[in-house]
Amino acid sequence: MKAEKIKIDSEFIRLQDLLKLSGLCATGGMAKIVIQNGEVLVNGEVCLMRGKKLRQGDTAQYDGYLIEVE
Repeated sequence: MKAEKIKIDSEFIRLQDLLKLSGLCATGGMAKIVIQNGEVLVNGEVCLMRGKKLRQGDTAQYDGYLIEVE
């Protein structure tokens, strides 16, 4: 599994925005679909909420990638 760290300057980042920022999803529409299909794990559990707020220390997994929020 490939790992990547994404640094945020705000209190949180929404899951669909994290997927777009990391480059794993080209568009918000694609992010919405993969989240609703149950393909994304947040902190090791399936997350179906595209507006889920991720804060420093949270992780998201999709398509063989692990993204950690810094």
